[in-house]
Amino acid sequence: MSWIGIILVVLGLYFAFKVAGFFLKLLMWALVVFGIYWFAAPYLGLPQFF
Repeated sequence: MSWIGIILVVLGLYFAFKVAGFFLKLLMWALVVFGIYWFAAPYLGLPQFF
């Protein structure tokens, strides 16, 4: 494998971890928003999911 190939593999892994981190943060925010809605819905008179 040449140096260019090694650099491309390292950059690909770096960007893969960045994308995975972004989606994990997005999932965590979705869970937080769902949790806030689940706790606040009865007090605000909003429809509940469960």
